[in-house]
Amino acid sequence: MRINGMQDEIRELNLAYLMLAQQMLREDRAAAIYRLGVGEDVAGILEGLSASQVLRMASSNMLLCQFRFNDTMLVDLLSAHGRERGTAHLHAAILAAGRPVEDLA
Repeated sequence: MRINGMQDEIRELNLAYLMLAQQMLREDRAAAIYRLGVGEDVAGILEGLSASQVLRMASSNMLLCQFRFNDTMLVDLLSAHGRERGTAHLHAAILAAGRPVEDLA
């Protein structure tokens, strides 16, 4: 993929992420904070962004969202197949909830 094509994909992903984050925060703030993995301060900023601010942020060539896991155990649990899939996803959610929220400063 060309560099310009990759940057376009990142911008589209950023826009979709920001719009989804705002919608989630407006519908159920507590659940959105947990699911997005952000703190109250970042949630307040995201929720209050105007449309032009969202577009400006989305146009960054830096990916704004990030994976909430950085170890193989969570990856294995989230990608589990078979009968124990539901249990594995529940276990992964519990582990992720116990992790500290990273501030995006």
